[in-house]
Amino acid sequence: MSHDCQSCGACCAHFRVSFYWGETDTAPGGTVPAKLTIPIHSTYVAMRGTDRHPSHCIALAGKVGEQVSCGIYTQRSSSCKEVMAGDEQCNKARRAYNLGPIINQPQEEAEIPC
Repeated sequence: MSHDCQSCGACCAHFRVSFYWGETDTAPGGTVPAKLTIPIHSTYVAMRGTDRHPSHCIALAGKVGEQVSCGIYTQRSSSCKEVMAGDEQCNKARRAYNLGPIINQPQEEAEIPC
């Protein structure tokens, strides 16, 4: 089964997206725009919109389950890069939006990051 995360977006609208502040563009080598984050504590920040429930990342555009895009895809955090189409986190988020799970992906498709 082929899956395109740009037709889903559930993970971006379900989980708190938190990561080390050094991934923001205020740190040398950081890429995530700091203006799109909020502090969680002294070492972690979260994407705005994911600090509440229901969650919805400020960088996510479109309608979950239909057509979405990430406004900072090439600058996204390591926590965003870790979620893979069809993994446990992906399917948990999909369940929250009444979307069917992604099952039995060939290895090369399972390694495509959301």
